[in-house]
Amino acid sequence: MSSRKASHAGSWYTYSANELRRQLDNWLASASLSHGPARAIIAPHAGYTYCGACGAFAYRQVSPAVVKRIFILGPSHHVRLRGCALSVAKKYETPLYDLKIDTEVNAELEKTGHFSWMDMKTDEDEHSIEMHLPYIAKVMEEFKNQFSIVPVLVGSLNPDQEALYGRLFVKYFLEPENLFVISSDFCHWGQRFNYTYYDKSSGPIYKSIENLDKRGMDIIETLEPASFTSYLREYNNTICGRHPIGVLLNAIKSLQEKGCNTSFKFLKYAQSSQCKNMDDSSVSYAAGSLIFEC
Repeated sequence: MSSRKASHAGSWYTYSANELRRQLDNWLASASLSHGPARAIIAPHAGYTYCGACGAFAYRQVSPAVVKRIFILGPSHHVRLRGCALSVAKKYETPLYDLKIDTEVNAELEKTGHFSWMDMKTDEDEHSIEMHLPYIAKVMEEFKNQFSIVPVLVGSLNPDQEALYGRLFVKYFLEPENLFVISSDFCHWGQRFNYTYYDKSSGPIYKSIENLDKRGMDIIETLEPASFTSYLREYNNTICGRHPIGVLLNAIKSLQEKGCNTSFKFLKYAQSSQCKNMDDSSVSYAAGSLIFEC
């Protein structure tokens, strides 16, 4: 059976199962359940030292007893991808236990003609999906033999493609046992990211970054895909999961057209460091949850 190794364990997060379980438990205990049960979450994918505590606020909204299948939509950082790609692996390894991939849903998605396959190297090089696996394993631990995952690598989609994939995923959103994990960090600020937007009226640089991110987060909460696209065009904010978020917003738009009542709320925001001069750099993180009724 082909399994994807936990290639970032030991560097981006601890390889020790006991230590990992302790960390995740502590972070989840510090987060409150306030906007659940989540049907989709947005959560970060950096090293746990930076964003582990923030991500807990999204995962705390998940009701594990209900969930049977988890879609993980992560942006492609290393390969140029025009559409979306599926994993050839049958399972993903984590320090806690292995996660089984839903090959039936992969086959259904492939039949649409809109998905390619990522090779194992691409899969193992990519951190945007892997960084969610320990959290998923921890939250679902009591039901570890009762759920599967569907990892999806999301490429550089245009707005029409985001709408297309949003519509393709709607049937899965409508099934209450499915959870969608949208993997995204927010602003990557600094010269090393070629992004140094600074509105001096905000005060220090880190407040300008926060205001920029919060403007985008407020727009995401309106659940209007076109508004989010316009925001990205205006500010070029380096939100690395902008395309998975775009797919989510378009799926929600289709849900609303079917008469569903939808509500998305951000619950936590953090920065890796506070930038105070133009030589500094930071990455921002946000955690949010979607609930809806149809």
